[in-house]
Amino acid sequence: MSALGAIDTRPASKADIAREFGNARTTYDSASRLQRLMGDAMFERLQCQAGMAGCALDLGCGTGWYTRKLAGVGNFVSLTGMDLSSGMIEHASASAPNDIIWTVADAEAIPLPDQSCDLIFSNLMIQWSAAPVQVLRECRRVLRPGGTLVVSTLLDGTLRELDQAWQHADPGQNHINRFESEAALREAVSQELPGAEIETKTLRLPYASPLTLAAELKHLGAGYKDASRRRSMTAPGRLRAMCRHYPVEPDGGVVASYEAAWVFWSCRGNNHKAQIEKE
Repeated sequence: MSALGAIDTRPASKADIAREFGNARTTYDSASRLQRLMGDAMFERLQCQAGMAGCALDLGCGTGWYTRKLAGVGNFVSLTGMDLSSGMIEHASASAPNDIIWTVADAEAIPLPDQSCDLIFSNLMIQWSAAPVQVLRECRRVLRPGGTLVVSTLLDGTLRELDQAWQHADPGQNHINRFESEAALREAVSQELPGAEIETKTLRLPYASPLTLAAELKHLGAGYKDASRRRSMTAPGRLRAMCRHYPVEPDGGVVASYEAAWVFWSCRGNNHKAQIEKE
């Protein structure tokens, strides 16, 4: 995976990622503007298809927002919400229909049988994995021929304004999570999902100030997670310097850029069989 800013980056442990998202479970939905934009784009595309039925998996379901939406419009025999964070799963299951199955699991090792799902929906989860190719491989394994996979993720260049401001304020110290390059994503998708469609777009969201952006990331549990990050609180002077160096819009606010990507794949019997034989 590529890195933004400093070269010395090491992925956070899965336990740290799960814990920090779990800690944000009560604030996540109120801060999830980007998550709604990207998830709604996938949801609208699914609704344009000929019905949603069979067995469905919301992979990296978080608070279960889209799991519940799928339950409301799909005719599913079974619907599973799966997330690495036990705190998120506990929160999701507390306000959901009883017929949704909630599971704590790692997307790199999905605990479902081969060819057991007709739909896999995964919104802004794969970028947190140290092995996104393995996640795609697992999705292909559990998807039935004729099934559909929809995935969204973020790419290198995301939060570039914040990264540049921090590089001025705190040179040599990374403050931005790592994201795959578009080339790396395309290579992984080509390898694991033959014939998949990839769409990319730059999304720019407005904020009142850099501190508002930082607060939103904290409420999402999406703060900087690299294992090499400072464990102490950021010094107020550095924070003020970052705010001074953040580019300001004519109206006095700021924007943050997100390099969005969506992957759409229909699992055909022939390409599914070819991939299995190749392995």
